[in-house]
Amino acid sequence: MLRIGCFRLLLHNHFRRTLCLIQIMFKRLLRNITHRETAAFRLHLGYSVIDGMMRGALIMNEFVFIKSLKGTSYQLGMLFQFTVIVLIFSVFFNELLRRSKNKKGLLRMAAILTHLPLVFLLLFPKDQIDLPAESLYHFAFLIIFLIYHLSRPLVFPTINLLLKNNYRLHVFGSLYSVATSVNKGMMLLTTFSYGLLLDYDPYAFVYVFPTLGILGVFSIFLLSNISYIEEKTVHLSRSFMDSIKGSLKNLIRILRFNAPYRDYEIGFMFYGFAFMSTKAVITLFYKEALDLNYSSVAFYQNGFNILAIVLLPVFGKLLGRTDPRRFVMLTYASLALYIFFIGFTEYFPYYTDVWEIQLYYFLLLAILFKGVFVSTMSLSWSIGSSYFCSSEEAGDYQSVHLTLTGIRAIFAPLIGVMFYELINFSGTFAIAIFSLVGAMMLMHWSYRHRRLRKITP
Repeated sequence: MLRIGCFRLLLHNHFRRTLCLIQIMFKRLLRNITHRETAAFRLHLGYSVIDGMMRGALIMNEFVFIKSLKGTSYQLGMLFQFTVIVLIFSVFFNELLRRSKNKKGLLRMAAILTHLPLVFLLLFPKDQIDLPAESLYHFAFLIIFLIYHLSRPLVFPTINLLLKNNYRLHVFGSLYSVATSVNKGMMLLTTFSYGLLLDYDPYAFVYVFPTLGILGVFSIFLLSNISYIEEKTVHLSRSFMDSIKGSLKNLIRILRFNAPYRDYEIGFMFYGFAFMSTKAVITLFYKEALDLNYSSVAFYQNGFNILAIVLLPVFGKLLGRTDPRRFVMLTYASLALYIFFIGFTEYFPYYTDVWEIQLYYFLLLAILFKGVFVSTMSLSWSIGSSYFCSSEEAGDYQSVHLTLTGIRAIFAPLIGVMFYELINFSGTFAIAIFSLVGAMMLMHWSYRHRRLRKITP
């Protein structure tokens, strides 16, 4: 008891010092920005707080689906698939956004249509009942969250558009990083709190998500109040469908003529298959092999983010000094080790209980490697493609990257579940690791034999 009391005192003092430091940095930052930037930042910060709460709850969504609603393994694969497959529509939504004369109205309409269906979860069962494998509740759950995730290809580009229109270049990074840190902090807090709540009431999601859905609409309405001035008039010389066809032709042209970038994206296809094919299977592993409670899953699903936040600036500097193909090899290696130690836990299931959290020794090692993976992948996935082109082409290259992410989401999650059904956890994890080794070998070969045309950090 004395040790726990000392630990809590140290944690409390550390929290107070950290809060004071953030407050000082925040005050200094506000002194250097204009009135317009301040107004935009306050709205952006409000959105980031609510969005962090939503993201934190969504982290537990797949485990809730199989543990509380008794969903099947293939349905679980589809639930994860929906979070990524919507990126296929990136080209469509980008063109819609570019042509829209009322971008704020479009954003508000998207918020209402995609977030309010979460209210229908109030009609779901609120206590333990035996649901058949093909229950209407399962399909309703999948459809509701597919509709919710459709907001991503429209909301994310609009955020960048509104902020770039209001923040000056030299303060953009500082303001954006503060809002992102707040978002991550709320995400961590929500995930752990939600995990504890689910242990108390496994059907708490029927109240939590409708509430968050309404708050989500409010947060996007906040975001839409950021002032926006059209920088240049869009001249619509082509029809909507012709523009879409032009974007797809541009995608093929980039992959055909930029060999280093093509290698980079092929490596990402191998990586994406490994990541997506094991995502739902790892959730099944937590339930079937380890029988974890919600608090433990909340810890494993989000604890690595603390390490990732610390490592992000370090790896950001490293990416600025190295070829992205060499850098991404570190990402693939750390993911391979994470999957390896997850699978290793099945054969050495030793753990200790700390505050109702089952701390498996090899899972703790696994989340250390996942912290490295998340911090490096967030850089490789977000800005890695910009190193293969000029600054003017960065948007086109990232559009190619997002589209290919959506394409591999069509097959990878369900193939992973099929492997699990056929060859169990170990076989599925082994295939994913071999896929990552193949990606690393390709990146090494490409780095040795193909030079970059232009590096634009």
